[in-house]
Amino acid sequence: MSVLENAYGVARARKLRVVFPEAGGDARIDAAMVRLQAEGLAEPVALREPDEAQLAALLKTRPMKEALARRMLQKPLIRAAAMVAAGQADVMVAGAVSATRRVIEAASIAIGMSDGVKVPSSFFLMVFPDGRELVFADCAVNVAPDAAALADIARASAISGAALLGEARVAMLSFSTGTSGTGASVDLVTEAAAMVGDVVGPVQADAALNVAIATAKGITGGDANVLIFPSLDAGNIAYKLAQELAGAQAVGPFLQGFAKPVCDLSRGASVEDIVAATVVTAAL
Repeated sequence: MSVLENAYGVARARKLRVVFPEAGGDARIDAAMVRLQAEGLAEPVALREPDEAQLAALLKTRPMKEALARRMLQKPLIRAAAMVAAGQADVMVAGAVSATRRVIEAASIAIGMSDGVKVPSSFFLMVFPDGRELVFADCAVNVAPDAAALADIARASAISGAALLGEARVAMLSFSTGTSGTGASVDLVTEAAAMVGDVVGPVQADAALNVAIATAKGITGGDANVLIFPSLDAGNIAYKLAQELAGAQAVGPFLQGFAKPVCDLSRGASVEDIVAATVVTAAL
């Protein structure tokens, strides 16, 4: 069973409550909500009016003056995130109209980050024609992460990979395998890998994916299914090359690192894209 097929099964079993703060203003969102409900994949819930439970959740996540918190709850994205934090919904799905930075901002303020993670990030689920399925991160959010941020990306991606793939075998990529090369970017990956532990890195992409090459280069592994790129340049270039040259399907990007599930849609997303993105997010 493919990851996507499994995600649809998990979503049907969980039937999580999903709040769409952009509902009513975009026909694609409204159509996706109808499909999710009709196919038993999720339970769309309406964006509530601000209430005391949302206020309490917001103040717990981000201490501030109560008057400011009440004003912030007038914003649909903040209110939807506060609904998730308050337990009035299980997942927030937005981004068809709003910019990614606004979705991340709302989730950061009202939901907060998972334990041990300080930096939100993203991943693509890459599905290759030969059946291989991998997680690529971060390909959409963090431009030039420092070592601590890169470690956060790896930790969050390991959680996402385990949820979707059953097991996360994480490789932190570089132009160097071990100490075969030197430079600031190698130092960055080396430091980040040491912070995370239980990952392979720094490692070149071929050694991360090919057991024979890994053995020839004197390292264990070669069977990674979660690839962590050292910069947004590297990640974005890699996933687009995989699409164009290998015919891979790039599903996402999905946000990760938050204490509760948040989905950031592409503003060009179709109804089918919105349904699939919601399903995968619900399976995390």
